[in-house]
Amino acid sequence: MRWIFSRAERSVKNTLALLLPFCLLSPPTQAQTTGSAEAAKGKNSMCIGCHGIPMYRTAFPEVYSVPMIAGQSPEYIVKSLQAYRTGDRGHPSMQGIAKSLSDQDMADLAAYYGGPGKAGK
Repeated sequence: MRWIFSRAERSVKNTLALLLPFCLLSPPTQAQTTGSAEAAKGKNSMCIGCHGIPMYRTAFPEVYSVPMIAGQSPEYIVKSLQAYRTGDRGHPSMQGIAKSLSDQDMADLAAYYGGPGKAGK
């Protein structure tokens, strides 16, 4: 019985030894994109028109109070833009804008607008 256990144990160890390098070298399945607030300065013109005006209300597709996004959590901004892009959030203007943004664009805009101390942008 000891011989069978030892052989099985060696087999497991050999398999793990073979797989370990592949696990260490493979990239993470969901890499986080790091945003650049500086890069967003050239991308935020479509945001400022609505989100940069205090108490702004839009009339399309209905009268709607536009939220200020400065100071929001960067993660919230990215998740919101992703939801508009996939259609999980429904505002035609935002869906169109979000569909035009890459993941890097979203991360950059979130870095620009997001976080504490940025409520006055």
